[in-house]
Amino acid sequence: MIQTQDLSLSFGGQVLFEEVNVKFIQEHCYGLIGANGSGKSTFLKILEGSVTPSNGSVSIDSNKRLAMLKQDQFAYDHLTVIQTVIYGYKALYDIYKERSDLYEKDDLTDDEGERIGELETLFADMDGYNAESDAAIMLSELGIPESIHDTLMKDCEPNQKIKALLAQALFGNPDILLLDEPTNQLDYTTVLWLENFLLNFQNTVIVISHDRHFLNKVCTHIADLDYKQINIYTGNYDFWEKTSQLALQQKKDTQKKQLDKIKELEDFVRRFSANASKSKQATSRKKLIEKLRPEDIQASSRRSPFIQFKPNRPTGDNVLTVKNLSHSIEGDTLLNDVSFKLEKKDKLAIIGKNALSKTTLLELLSGKVTPESGTITWGSTTSQELFPKDNAPFFENELNLFDWLNQYMEKNDDQVIRGLLGRMLFSGDEVFKSTSVLSGGEKARAMFSKMMLSEANVLLFDEPTDHLDLESISSLNEGLIKFPEIICVTSHDFQLLNTVTNKVLEVGPKGMIFVECSFESYIKNESLKTKRQNLY
Repeated sequence: MIQTQDLSLSFGGQVLFEEVNVKFIQEHCYGLIGANGSGKSTFLKILEGSVTPSNGSVSIDSNKRLAMLKQDQFAYDHLTVIQTVIYGYKALYDIYKERSDLYEKDDLTDDEGERIGELETLFADMDGYNAESDAAIMLSELGIPESIHDTLMKDCEPNQKIKALLAQALFGNPDILLLDEPTNQLDYTTVLWLENFLLNFQNTVIVISHDRHFLNKVCTHIADLDYKQINIYTGNYDFWEKTSQLALQQKKDTQKKQLDKIKELEDFVRRFSANASKSKQATSRKKLIEKLRPEDIQASSRRSPFIQFKPNRPTGDNVLTVKNLSHSIEGDTLLNDVSFKLEKKDKLAIIGKNALSKTTLLELLSGKVTPESGTITWGSTTSQELFPKDNAPFFENELNLFDWLNQYMEKNDDQVIRGLLGRMLFSGDEVFKSTSVLSGGEKARAMFSKMMLSEANVLLFDEPTDHLDLESISSLNEGLIKFPEIICVTSHDFQLLNTVTNKVLEVGPKGMIFVECSFESYIKNESLKTKRQNLY
């Protein structure tokens, strides 16, 4: 168990959280959520001990080991991959290293011989003899082949370093596991592996993530950092989100009687529980949420944008035909003989290991780039609008938001511009905020307002959830589900791809796979495994 007593943190006069008293117990997985910049990552670092709070303390049960996912990919460049993993259990690694160094000596003194005997006892007590094999098994399961296990970290690819650091955090069955955005830059298959690992993990987990599918799958509780406090709620992210919205509705409805509110909550819990998975975690979660009462839930202070794309006309029957499309940049093949066809109301997930391949395909589809070979034929009734991964060129002129959006209007209409910006949470004088000082999330919301203004019936998205908070991601997801026309999207957000798209296109330097199915079905399809590997 790990708990805080009157924990407070201030930076430059700004209070991030104040007198937080919270307890995290064994066999529970807590999703730590909150607004961007609210102090979530800093809170984990305080629990780890690398950041000192302004006031208060953290206490951990005696003899409990805490592990945290490290973010610095270069910190272990001097170690091999296998050594980096074992380093996650620092006490074991120190014995492992000292023991190895002594055995490499040609001659040992009497004291050194005696020390080896002590180390062997300690090593056995910590299950050290299985350390290398346990680390190797985990690395292989994460997709790092045995041939790389003895490679220095400095010689590894970035994605291999990320997986090695993840294995480091998980290694040795830590009693308390802290994970800050563990799914970032992981492929979908590895994320599913991590979900299954955590579902079977018997100790305490506290995780920060913008991946809603991940939070819904692994979390037994949500720890919400809001109003400068952390409150813990039973259930996964979807349950917290819906109960928070229900709390807001009930708060506004002051005339509704308490018994009616209780019945409304019970009906909601019953519906939610009926759709929940039958896993052990979901079953225990259900028993707890059935005890909830209206006073147990709280409306969030965070606001959600209203994202709604309305096409100016439906597409005809002929939407898109791509034939034998190939493209390379500086000799590197990004797309190789890609052919596919989209029909009315199709929504396509574009996936692949190379981000540049996916970006290039979307730029080719939008007409921004001309293909080296092959053809792209859009139907005469289609109009395309692209949400680029890099939106910096759109904000080079230091306009205020109002003037920035106005430049994309055919006719000046102040009310329309204010309405669109208001939906994106820019209200009042905020519409005169300079675009040069916008955050990544604010720029993304501004780009959504531009796309809504276009009224295109084909929407192309390149990683639209980057820089967004959970509320904005959920709103975007809902907006894409409701969009009645064509979508082509690449995203690391599993839930968005799985709930929006009906076709999957995977592209690699050696070809493509085009399948009509749900995203999750595609990722879990064992019969496609070899074919997918052959794309790279």
